[in-house]
Amino acid sequence: MTLPTANAALIALDWGTTSLRAYLLDGTGRTLQTRALPWGIMRLPERRADTPIPPAADDGFEIAFDEACGDWLRDQPHLPVIASGMVGSAQGWREAAYLDVPVDLSGIARLMTTIERPGRTSVHIVPGLIQHGDLPNVMRGEETQIAGILALRRSETADLLIGLPGTHSKWVRVRHGEVIHFDTYMTGEVYAALRDHTILGRTMVPNAPADPYGFARGLAVAGSPDGRAGLLSNLFSTRTLGLTGQLDGSAQADYLSGLLIGHEVASVLALQRAAGPLPRIVLCGQEDLCQRYVQALRLHGADDLELAPHATERGLWHLAQAAGLVPAQSV
Repeated sequence: MTLPTANAALIALDWGTTSLRAYLLDGTGRTLQTRALPWGIMRLPERRADTPIPPAADDGFEIAFDEACGDWLRDQPHLPVIASGMVGSAQGWREAAYLDVPVDLSGIARLMTTIERPGRTSVHIVPGLIQHGDLPNVMRGEETQIAGILALRRSETADLLIGLPGTHSKWVRVRHGEVIHFDTYMTGEVYAALRDHTILGRTMVPNAPADPYGFARGLAVAGSPDGRAGLLSNLFSTRTLGLTGQLDGSAQADYLSGLLIGHEVASVLALQRAAGPLPRIVLCGQEDLCQRYVQALRLHGADDLELAPHATERGLWHLAQAAGLVPAQSV
């Protein structure tokens, strides 16, 4: 059932490379409405004859924005708007700043980038995070999920390891509420590329239902003595197990997923354990994908796990409060 919107207090946008999700939040941060559109920054809509906004230089972004929340703003034109993700990248609507790691995420609010839209509502873009060093690392969007996870843990001082599975999985170490380090694994993108653009995909059954056995077998190989040969060696077994009749074509995609996630998790845990005791792990992302990571983590002896749903909208709400876009006392 759609909730009433008269008490709406904030429009929050999670705007990535391939999709745009809009949240209408009330004065306590509760989600009143959610919309998902296919308009990521790399695929924006084109102007149609019935487009209800005037032409602009950044037409694609304006049209996508109007489709996501234009009617909410026409109904309540004074609602503040906050956005995070690749919309703030160099290819986005407006390039936003990066904050240097280590960082207390409350500092994000002081470096919002504002898109001024004369005669229309401004859009406030959340900065990303950058980690300098011999191999620099960046994130955009995940910092908002981290803020949402930490918003419920303001009084906690224990270390956390936050896992954010996805196209480019992030593993973030938090100490006393401060982001001190993060690593990126291109697991999701590599999986899609291998499946769709290499010989490994030739024997896979397209659109096959999930095969838990195939996934578990891939995880097991990644964590076995055979896994010590490394991911680049193990990958070819996706093909050879099929050629020798040991792995059905309908299971090969999940086997490949198990290999990739298994090697990712083994690497993450090895790095964390080398630095000291393993902290509590919090996972945030699509539920089915997070469950795959739970299975991989438990295989490697990591059992202190927690799932964090709704972290994105909660983080956007928390950052909007810190920036003064909504009253801080309303939580």
